[in-house]
Amino acid sequence: MIESIKYANEDIAIIIKKGYKPESLEFLTPENYNQQLGIMKCIKDKIIQSHIHKPIKREVIGTSEAIFVCSGKVEVNLFNNNKEKVATRVLTEGDIIFLINGGHGFKMLEDSVLLEVKQGPYLGEDDKERF
Repeated sequence: MIESIKYANEDIAIIIKKGYKPESLEFLTPENYNQQLGIMKCIKDKIIQSHIHKPIKREVIGTSEAIFVCSGKVEVNLFNNNKEKVATRVLTEGDIIFLINGGHGFKMLEDSVLLEVKQGPYLGEDDKERF
């Protein structure tokens, strides 16, 4: 229910299919990634202690993003950094894809609602190279 997509030993994406339930806290990315992806199972009455994240300055190169399929059906094409297609997958409601390296494109196979999470600030069209 978790698929890691790689090209030439480089992580391209991680897909978490709807219904995946970890045993406890599970991080799917190494600590050195510019964005971490973790999934946790929380039992009833579990308390996650209140906390605040310290204002630590970080230097981030590149942009990773997570896409949550809230509803619908989506085809995602994944590319390496040379813009060569390396994989195509279909995502449905409840699936999550974490885009790490390379490029990506989406085709809506049904009316869909997607939630996107990525680092900011966003630089508009200067932020992307379309191909």
